[in-house]
Amino acid sequence: MRKGAFIVLEGPDRSGKSTQARLLADWLRKKGKQVVLTREPGGTRLSEQIRKILLDPRGEIEPLTELFLYETSRVKHSLSVIMPALRAGKTVISDRFTMSTTAYQGYGRGLPLRAVETLNGIAACGLKPDALIVFDIPDRLFRERENAAADRMERAGSDFRRRVNLAYRTLSRRRGVKSVDASGGVLEIHEAVKKIVAGKLGIK
Repeated sequence: MRKGAFIVLEGPDRSGKSTQARLLADWLRKKGKQVVLTREPGGTRLSEQIRKILLDPRGEIEPLTELFLYETSRVKHSLSVIMPALRAGKTVISDRFTMSTTAYQGYGRGLPLRAVETLNGIAACGLKPDALIVFDIPDRLFRERENAAADRMERAGSDFRRRVNLAYRTLSRRRGVKSVDASGGVLEIHEAVKKIVAGKLGIK
């Protein structure tokens, strides 16, 4: 039986998700919550190995192969990390989950959305977030945050990045999804995230 809470932070690369995930975890721990902070792809030894393959800037991976690698990583992550933590009553914060695959491999790579979302559902093992927050970032700000250490996904062309960013804006309109303006300061964004999570989880 599920006892804990599952929080997912989503958004395009360089939108500040990872920073906000750490800040959120620290805040929830101060509130007395047992927190598991994890990420996709990753979270387990196998999933981290898959992550290295997927993000290696020297790698060449076909879109369909890429999709199945992400889903393989997700199955292991869901079964070995997220589900056990939730059963133990812990709060799980994941930097990315199924929405990223829909945005990047569906909208970005042009793979059939129905097939992508079907595979997402299978790989997630029935898991659905209690709070799903999307970080909205302007295209211009994404370009300003570019760096020389970009991984394979971050090095995709500008058209790909625009499709992904548009995808997130589209997906953020789905029922139950909350959107946060990620163009502001770190603490400002953190306050917005805290407000959403507090409301969803009933935290004062």
